[in-house]
Amino acid sequence: MPSEEGPMGELLADHTTLRFGGPADLWLSHTDSASWSETIRALEGRRPFILGGGSNTLADDTGYPGAVVRMANPGITARSVGDGQVELTVQSGEPLGRLVVYAVTEGLSGVEYLGGIPGTTGAAPVQNTGAYGQQIADCLTSVTAWDWALGRMVRLDPATCRFRYRSSVFKTHPGRWAILAITLRLSRSDRAAPVSYGHLAHALDLPLGSRPPLHEAAAGVLADREARGLSLPESGPDARQAGSVFLNPPVDRAQASMVRATGGRVYRDGDGMLRASAGWLLEQSGYSPGVHVGPGVYCSANRALTVTARDDATGSSFLTCLHRMARTVRETSGIELRPEPVRPPAEVRT
Repeated sequence: MPSEEGPMGELLADHTTLRFGGPADLWLSHTDSASWSETIRALEGRRPFILGGGSNTLADDTGYPGAVVRMANPGITARSVGDGQVELTVQSGEPLGRLVVYAVTEGLSGVEYLGGIPGTTGAAPVQNTGAYGQQIADCLTSVTAWDWALGRMVRLDPATCRFRYRSSVFKTHPGRWAILAITLRLSRSDRAAPVSYGHLAHALDLPLGSRPPLHEAAAGVLADREARGLSLPESGPDARQAGSVFLNPPVDRAQASMVRATGGRVYRDGDGMLRASAGWLLEQSGYSPGVHVGPGVYCSANRALTVTARDDATGSSFLTCLHRMARTVRETSGIELRPEPVRPPAEVRT
C-alpha cells in the first residue's frame, strides 16, 4: 500500500538535498513494487511529480500545488543469461550507490565507476547518469515505466530511451513516464572496465587503460570523489547542495579553440559533441571555490561547480544565483551554461 500524508504533511525540504520546498497538496510514498496500481488509484487522476533521492530537485519554498510520489521501492533481482552475462532488475527506489555495492560484491562489471553518485536507480536513466567513462546507458537493456499518456505499463528499449550526454527521452519529455524499474546486463568479471580518466588513474596509482580489481576500482572512485569534493557530505557548510549544478556545455570549434588557448579542457562526449568544462568556465568568470554568490548561496569550498545553500537561502534566491552565474559566463565567454536542478512542473490531470 502507498503511504499517504495530508496537504500539510511531508515537506519537500525534508526529501531534497538542497532542503528547499514546502508541502505538497498530496504526498504518496511508493514503497512496494507490487502496489503501483494502488498508487494510481490514490492519485485520483492526478499526474504527479516523481521524486527519487531529491539530489537534483529545486523545489519551491511555498510548496507544490499538486501530487508528489516519492519512489521508495527497493529491490534487486538477478538471473544468469549465459556467456558470463547476468541480468539485474533493479526497482526504481533502490539507491544507486547500493546497486554499485551489490554488483561489485557479486563480481559483476558494468557500474563500478558510478559509486558515490547520490540518488535512486530509477533516476539514473533520466539524465543518463555517468562518471569516469561509464554511463547507465552502457549496460541498460530496458526500462519498465508507467506511461501517463497511454494510461498503462510500458517497457522501453534503449533506442526508445534516446540516451545522450546526461539526457534521455525522460528528460526531454518530463512527466510523461514514471520509471518503476530498470534492467541491466552486467558481465561476470573480477576486473573493472579500463581506467579512462586521469584523476582516477592517479587515485589508483595505475596507468590509463589498466583494469584494476573491481573492489579496488570502486574504492578508488569513492576516494577520488571525496578528495575532489564530489561527494555529498552529511553535515557541514557544504551539506545543502545538488552536486554539479551546470552541465558541461557544448561548444563550437571557435569556442573550443578559445577555451584551449586559455588553458581550459575540451573533450568530445559519447555523441561526438565538443564540450567544455563548466567548472573551469565558472572559475574563469570569477566564481572560485568558497565565493559568496548571493543571499545564503556560496560556491563549495572545494569547487565552483558545486553551489551550496546556507540558513538564509531560499529556493528563489538559489535559482536567481544560478541564472546570475550562467549570465556571467555567457558575458565572459559567449558560452551558455544550463542549470541541472529540476523544478517540479505544474500539475497535470490525466
